[in-house]
Amino acid sequence: MRTLESIDVQGKRVLLRVDFNVPLADGRDGRPLVADDTRIVAALKTIEELRARGARLVVVSHLGRPRGERDERLSMAPVVARLRELTDARVTLAPAVVGSAVKALCEELGAGELLVLENVRFEPGETRNDPAFARALADLAGVYVNDAFGSAHRAHASTEGVAHLLPSAAGRLLESEVRALSEIVEHPQPPLVAVLGGAKVADKIAVIDRFLQIADVLLIGGAMCFPFLAAQGHAVGDSLCSREDVAHARGVLAQARSLARLELPRDLVIGERFAADTEHRVLDGVEVPAGWLGLDIGPASAARYASEVERAGSTFWNGPMGAFELEPFAAGTRVVAEAIARAPGLTVVGGGDSAAALAQLGLQAEVDHLSTGGGATLEFLEGKRLPGIAALDGAGVPS
Repeated sequence: MRTLESIDVQGKRVLLRVDFNVPLADGRDGRPLVADDTRIVAALKTIEELRARGARLVVVSHLGRPRGERDERLSMAPVVARLRELTDARVTLAPAVVGSAVKALCEELGAGELLVLENVRFEPGETRNDPAFARALADLAGVYVNDAFGSAHRAHASTEGVAHLLPSAAGRLLESEVRALSEIVEHPQPPLVAVLGGAKVADKIAVIDRFLQIADVLLIGGAMCFPFLAAQGHAVGDSLCSREDVAHARGVLAQARSLARLELPRDLVIGERFAADTEHRVLDGVEVPAGWLGLDIGPASAARYASEVERAGSTFWNGPMGAFELEPFAAGTRVVAEAIARAPGLTVVGGGDSAAALAQLGLQAEVDHLSTGGGATLEFLEGKRLPGIAALDGAGVPS
């Protein structure tokens, strides 16, 4: 994979694909603002390095799912406002993604300045990886840098198509993602402990299969544990548990007998409904009564999981241990997150809810690598070749 060392950017316009698909909130004046700038901050290392090398940056990202039509609620304007606060660069918002007006603004860019294109998914050619649209993007710059790991699993015009039309390289964020995730699956320091939570077994079945092959221990939490418990014959009450997931769990349990050690909760925190003010109690065991649902792993299970993590040479965590957004059911996730923060070995945390939990606890800086990807992280760990990364393997025309 080509990296920034392989390209000359001095005085050149660089089309920089980033992942600024950030959550928005309503500001006091009713205008949307960035609610979580984690992904913007993560791209600053690449942005500042390119600026220091004299590049003129044409920044492209998607935001939400406008489905190929302009939607002012998904404009990049709030992202540009936050970017102006985070850098001393001159940052301008383009009126569109491509076109003559955008091209003119690109040509006026000075060294170290940024032009942020409007939401690239306003253009229907983006998700179709339309060659004509990829060419229109390529015409805005002389070099392409992809730093959008969170979108690397999409073969879109701005993540894959344009990489074949310009001298291309990975940015520092994408490079660090590939390095950290590769280390956890290819060269982990043993023992390797994988902590997997979340809602559905089906969503993570391929990741579970991968870690069954390479991990020493799999710790299962979140709603994902209930199909496993049901497959073992336990009652799960009204807990989230589909027949499809039970079938998947049964297959995983059969594999685990000859592969990694798979651990399930031995106690639970249950509630009568999914709400912070619901009646709730700690269940000594895993037989969930009818009319109740499991919403967190119990304190004994959390302590046992934390002990496994603290002895690990390498740890990967993806998915909360319970409904951590509801305080009565946050303890399992908190105990595991704090153990990961203390762990002496390599710690890699998948994005999404795991990242949100770390942010809520103020522990982001305590892990070795916090992935900015959701689906991209999982697909990389599954062993899939991501289009946005594959396009950078000896990518583009010679620089």
